[in-house]
Amino acid sequence: MKKIGILCAGDSELEPFLSHIHSCTVVEKAMLKVHEGELEGIPVAAVYSGVCKVNAAIAAQVLIDCFQVEAVINAGTAGGMEESLQIFDTVVSTQALYHDVEEHILTEFHPWMQTAWFPADQELLEAAKRAALQERNVFFGRMATGEQFITEEHRLEINRKYAPLSVDMETGSIAHVCYVNRIPFLSVRTLTDTAVHSGTENFERNCSQASAISKDFVLSLLRELYKQPKPV
Repeated sequence: MKKIGILCAGDSELEPFLSHIHSCTVVEKAMLKVHEGELEGIPVAAVYSGVCKVNAAIAAQVLIDCFQVEAVINAGTAGGMEESLQIFDTVVSTQALYHDVEEHILTEFHPWMQTAWFPADQELLEAAKRAALQERNVFFGRMATGEQFITEEHRLEINRKYAPLSVDMETGSIAHVCYVNRIPFLSVRTLTDTAVHSGTENFERNCSQASAISKDFVLSLLRELYKQPKPV
């Protein structure tokens, strides 16, 4: 049974998981507090990294090197980019990309990728698809990552170039770290804001509920991954 890393950007995104982690111990590494234990009977190491690409990348590498996780699931919240999506819809990554990094940097230099898109792990993705059969408002598609607040002008440009379902500040960098370490990766993000309902006030208002929804879906995914029955 693989040990799974659960990586969230913020403490409010990690908090819903903590009461579900059994036999939990906390270890500090690189100024991060990593919670080790069992989640749905599966060994996990769970952490929140802090916002932005570098913080998320540091946390991902720490989980891999110091806590020997064999797969990483990024959970939490995101902004909706596809116009049909609504607040509290959940997006599962099929691919992840940086919208603020020139694509040739990843294809012409390390890690010499065929494209600038980081693919999701197929085993995790198939488990997510099975879990989605039991849930509502779960969508599969591309996620874009960059360190900027999305204005209407940026939204139009990102949608034109990449057509992502959602945007955030961490997914691409976690996928990048997992790619070069050959570690399976998947992101599960629930929307706090959309093109219609945008702004930090919507994120702050909806973060807690969206984080709980993301957590619930990740637990369903883990049960599907190891074929465990859903508790009554």
